[in-house]
Amino acid sequence: MLQTIPARRGKAVRLQAGEAIKIINTHGTQVVDFWAFVAGLQTEYVGMEQSRATWTHLFPRTGTALYTNRRRPLLMLEEDTSPGRHDTLMAPCDNERYGLLGCTDYHDNCRDNMHAALAELGMQVSCTPGSLNLFMNIPWTPEGGLSFDPALSKPGDYVVLRAVLDCVAVMSACPQDILLINSKAPTEAHFEILPAS
Repeated sequence: MLQTIPARRGKAVRLQAGEAIKIINTHGTQVVDFWAFVAGLQTEYVGMEQSRATWTHLFPRTGTALYTNRRRPLLMLEEDTSPGRHDTLMAPCDNERYGLLGCTDYHDNCRDNMHAALAELGMQVSCTPGSLNLFMNIPWTPEGGLSFDPALSKPGDYVVLRAVLDCVAVMSACPQDILLINSKAPTEAHFEILPAS
């Protein structure tokens, strides 16, 4: 059953080993921050630095695993219909980030979305891990320069991540409306739980 990640909000779901989550960029322009925690081990979660060190490249490719901060594979990237540009460098946005961008009032953000989504499942974690920023286009230069560019995906592009271990997956439809990553117009996204194959 297709479920909604509301614009500017987050959702969390439990996955059993073998099940998969299909995350859909419904309108083609929306970044979805993604986290996953090992079930029953809230201190073990997908780690971007551990994953990059294992892949030896900057973003996941079809057939590769997302590794935890304890170097265990937690989910496999099974399908990706997008151009494959997903960011692993940028921290999830938080209210302080928007303050640096000139906001003087509270701004919806991925950090708070993650914690709110986990709270709906009765979970609480003491940190905000780095996120896998699905569909987020952060080009880099040989000199080390980075920029925030619009997504390269098109409407309906999706990724499928299959759980290796029981886990909790968390998603945030990123609220960023100042930089170009969501084309300054955050939208909803969708997801679906797929049975074990």
